[in-house]
Amino acid sequence: MTEHTDHDTTDETEPKTAVVLLSGGMDSATTAYEAADRGYDLYVLHTSYGQRTETKEYECARRLAAELDVRDFLHVETGHLADIGASALTDDGIEVEDADTESDEIPDTYVPFRNANLLSMAVSYAEAQGADAVFVGAHSEDYAGYPDCRPEFFEAFERVVDEGTKPETGIGIEVPFVEDAKRDIVERGVSLSVPFEHTWSCYRDEAPACGTCDSCAYRLEAFQSVGVRDPIEYAERPTYVD
Repeated sequence: MTEHTDHDTTDETEPKTAVVLLSGGMDSATTAYEAADRGYDLYVLHTSYGQRTETKEYECARRLAAELDVRDFLHVETGHLADIGASALTDDGIEVEDADTESDEIPDTYVPFRNANLLSMAVSYAEAQGADAVFVGAHSEDYAGYPDCRPEFFEAFERVVDEGTKPETGIGIEVPFVEDAKRDIVERGVSLSVPFEHTWSCYRDEAPACGTCDSCAYRLEAFQSVGVRDPIEYAERPTYVD
């Protein structure tokens, strides 16, 4: 199922355009604002794939898209990643564990090859719209645990896009924070006036955020490390910095 919300533009000179993969989380929200700050008009792609907090994520993505006054909001519902399973995000039989920020293991919340699936949809959307780029919100702390967030993955995917699209198509895969830490994203988001109160990161719950899963822990740690209070509500708000 897909849903389009169109925004009519009448400018005679066409600006550069980009598709942003907007999950509703703080990283993708900051990425969307970064793309807008770089002068792109935005098309937003949001996907619901059976993740535990998909309703809250969709609500946040819609609110962010409205704040950004995007050209189009495309919501795609797809159940195949949930059907495939093997992730605590999509399989109710796998518990979302409390955060272990020191672990080097790939966490149970890894959704097998998810980013390739999402990027494929985003590139299809970008080619159909004649967009110049696809923006993704991955960063260095992501690829420490998720193999499909590594810079090498995005570089390889961009080569796939070059080979698999029309000759006249030129779509760049832009990952502006891929070498940055999450605290850097908070700092950049604050400078761009990203409405973090309209973002969601919790893997477990839709309200309030649990405060103790990996995603909540990394988010809180990032805000705490730069001395900014995270504006969303938490069931628990542990201190993750010394």
